[in-house]
Amino acid sequence: MLGTCLDQVRTFVPLVHNITNYVTVNDVANILLACGGSPIMSDEPEDVADITSICGGLNLNIGTLNQRSIEGMFRAGHRAKELQHPILLDPVGAGASALRTNTALRIMDELQPTVIRGNISEIKTLAFGSGTTKGVDADVADAVTDETLDSAVAFVKDFAKKSHAIIAITGAIDLVSDGDKCYVIRNGRPEMGKITGTGCQLSGMMTAFITANPDNKLEAAAAAVAAMGLAGEIGWSHMQEFEGNSTYRNRIIDAICNMTGDILNQGAKYEVR
Repeated sequence: MLGTCLDQVRTFVPLVHNITNYVTVNDVANILLACGGSPIMSDEPEDVADITSICGGLNLNIGTLNQRSIEGMFRAGHRAKELQHPILLDPVGAGASALRTNTALRIMDELQPTVIRGNISEIKTLAFGSGTTKGVDADVADAVTDETLDSAVAFVKDFAKKSHAIIAITGAIDLVSDGDKCYVIRNGRPEMGKITGTGCQLSGMMTAFITANPDNKLEAAAAAVAAMGLAGEIGWSHMQEFEGNSTYRNRIIDAICNMTGDILNQGAKYEVR
């Protein structure tokens, strides 16, 4: 059951090194604390190898790239590989610029991430080597819907096999696959798309889940996706008429903080294909 993966995070309190974008760094740290993990943020190239060495997992988010952070990602990533720590790649905006696309492809090639989590446009860009996105958002033409679900499941399974990574595509319908199985997850609220950083938060939290569940990484990644979507549902249910997206962001973090394995098991909406 997916709830066991959350319980494992709270039991083991994994320390996660995040090289993430500065738009959402505080929210990533807070949701890691809320789910039971512990965050460290460092992108200084002279610092990152030591920081990665004391952590259990590495979260790489390319949302606000610069040459220093790119160097930091590769120094940290190579140390994480040496230590056999799980690495998560969040290819924010891949397809929007050559720098983002090429950096993400290089990370895939050199660091062989354990999990790649992004929207459908970003993942297609990595699968095909090029593509387009609407800024850092998925192109509406790429959306996973009930009508396109069969082909989307086949695509994510194929890319997972080719990349030797767990692929997590998040959107209205979420897909998480290791190449053999695919979790189709239907938790969440459309209003989550109005908050900057829900995807970044999920990547940080997912890194904690896969770090705390080393023998169960596929289910751990799926559990993180379901937990985030369920938190969006719970948070929205508590919204008052006069409240907006700033309050909603905090309610999502609160919902993760108060979530138990039993709550996740009862609220997760998914099937395995």
